Amino acid sequence: MASLPVVNQPVHRCGALLDHLARRLRLRSESVLAPLGLRPRHLVALTVLRDRGGSTQQALASTLEMDGTNVVGLLNDLEAEKLIERRRSPEDRRRHLVELTEAGAKRLAKAEFALAAVEDEVLGALDHDQRETLYGLLQQVAGGSAEACAEVAACDEVPPC
Repeated sequence: MASLPVVNQPVHRCGALLDHLARRLRLRSESVLAPLGLRPRHLVALTVLRDRGGSTQQALASTLEMDGTNVVGLLNDLEAEKLIERRRSPEDRRRHLVELTEAGAKRLAKAEFALAAVEDEVLGALDHDQRETLYGLLQQVAGGSAEACAEVAACDEVPPC
């Protein structure tokens, strides 16, 4: 049986290739984060807290697009490791403020260093300029914003950006 020609379709399809590379990045990322006691969702939360200088628990839930109950569990994990600190807001005692601790900042730096090595391994065939181009294209596809990147990375199945 002869195969039917596909009309008006690009010669190259990116989905399967992107999925393959994402899987490689995810597996390698998980393997370097595990010894640090972190999962991708922990990394994203720590990154958001560092970049924002802290956050309310509710704002963090909104940024990560996670249910409040799940954020509480995530923060419990991080607080048990003394990577974050939660305290009541002096302005509104119903709100919790969440901040990265010095230990959290150090652990995040170690994780980012380890993840840079993973990217070097997986994307080693690209030079610096090609990686910047790839990053720009991926940002464009993701909506061009850091929030889109954080949104995707908030799920445990995807490595952080």
